[in-house]
Amino acid sequence: MDKEQKHKGRLTPIVEGANELSVGISIVVAVLLGIGIGIGLEHLSGAKWTFWLGVVWGIGAAILNLYKAYKRQQRQAQELANNPRYTYKPAQSESKKIDDSDDEEDSLSGKYY
Repeated sequence: MDKEQKHKGRLTPIVEGANELSVGISIVVAVLLGIGIGIGLEHLSGAKWTFWLGVVWGIGAAILNLYKAYKRQQRQAQELANNPRYTYKPAQSESKKIDDSDDEEDSLSGKYY
């Protein structure tokens, strides 16, 4: 069991990298599948507009793939931001308290000197 978890942990970055590389490929595949469906519908029905219906479906699927990849990246960035290892909390010394009004004004205005 421990060996499987260790093995899974090593492959996780590879799988995540493959997901990000596949976004571009999935766009092309979605549009090509839409065009293929449009051609098939055109041959079945004889109506020229069904080809464009397939193209629209393919473009819609490509946009949906982009949206899902964006949401996945946004979720991963939020998890990273919430990780205590990467948060910045300045150390407060016992001799100096935050009660000084000048320090609060400087920190609110963005001046740190």
